[in-house]
Amino acid sequence: MKIFAVGLNYASHNKEMKRTFESKEPVLFMKPDTALLKDGKPFFLPGFSEEVHYETELVVKINRLGKNIDERFTHRYYNEITVGIDFTARDLQRKQKELGLPWEIAKSFDNSAAVGTFISKDMVADVQNLDFHLDINNITVQQGNSKEMIYTVDRIISYISQFFTLKIGDLIFTGTPAGIGPVTIDDHLQGYIEERKLMDFRVK
Repeated sequence: MKIFAVGLNYASHNKEMKRTFESKEPVLFMKPDTALLKDGKPFFLPGFSEEVHYETELVVKINRLGKNIDERFTHRYYNEITVGIDFTARDLQRKQKELGLPWEIAKSFDNSAAVGTFISKDMVADVQNLDFHLDINNITVQQGNSKEMIYTVDRIISYISQFFTLKIGDLIFTGTPAGIGPVTIDDHLQGYIEERKLMDFRVK
């Protein structure tokens, strides 16, 4: 099982991060399967970071084998969606960037890819027009709509499949809108697609 993630996919987030870089293709990075956090298990703050941020995202699950998939057909390659969090050790990421080094250790550490309960995409009217949000301690801290994506889910899947064979069970984190922020011990995180609560766990 592979976990793909897309960076720079919401203009609002790029603005809040003061990024002026514009890519003509989706920006990809990967997380190992040990990054997966599911079933409401707690997220334990890692000892190597003093500034772990949440990044709330729409996540899709691949349901068939595919390579070099034409964008016209990518809708056939996933049938479940959920909300997820790409946890980022922001202080470590800044340090790696300043040194001109890769920053996978800031994005791909154990339990850094939290996912909620998956639902059939048939339960929503349009995957590319979905409200989603994150509440921390019953306060909404981040929200977005998938129509704001720079690259659509179909475009992302097609692009990934040029380089990597997609297999059943692979996950794709599709990017985060503005509103990222830190988590602290005892925070209670709840993630929603529309009004459906699909993710619920605590920080330890």
